[in-house]
Amino acid sequence: MQPEDVGLSSKLQYFNPNNSTVNHPRVSYTTIYQSTNFSLYIFFLPAGGVIPLHNHPGMTVFSKLLLGEVHIKSYDLVDCQQASSSKREYAVRLARLVADKVYEAPCDTSVLYPTTGGNIHQFKAVTPCAILDVLGPPYSREDGRDCSYYRDFPYQDFSSKRSLKKEEEGREYGWLEEVEMPEESQMDGIEYLGPQVVENGTCFC
Repeated sequence: MQPEDVGLSSKLQYFNPNNSTVNHPRVSYTTIYQSTNFSLYIFFLPAGGVIPLHNHPGMTVFSKLLLGEVHIKSYDLVDCQQASSSKREYAVRLARLVADKVYEAPCDTSVLYPTTGGNIHQFKAVTPCAILDVLGPPYSREDGRDCSYYRDFPYQDFSSKRSLKKEEEGREYGWLEEVEMPEESQMDGIEYLGPQVVENGTCFC
């Protein structure tokens, strides 16, 4: 998929690398299509804008960087039901680091699965960028797919809480603590003005 498929272009003023935002750059989003089976969104991040660490419970997500550069950090929780409590009085869970790098459009689509592929991820814009997300099924608090937020810690901070198994050695790990919704997770909704999706949700027109 190309930016033009959803009515975007690198020539738009928003995507000018010199179009920086001072103080707290705010993320915007637009809804392309939404149903009970899947939803399509575009997220617009100004330079320095952040979508904090969050999960996609029981969901598969196709994520495509359409324009710009973004740093992506993602984790998968290790299959360990026992949370570890620290002397700081919060619970942390072991997670495997999947990605921690800068991506520049055009690049491949990434796929996140319920337990693999970096289901818990964070975006931080290096330049103004646009990211297309296809979520299936979409978030639904009633169906147990509510969004949770996290902050991460280096593995060394709590390494005494759990030793790595032999098959886990050689990979990078960290600890995740679930937190309240961060202030920077608040976004502005804007109208979608690109090509519309037909009723069966199979194509753009």
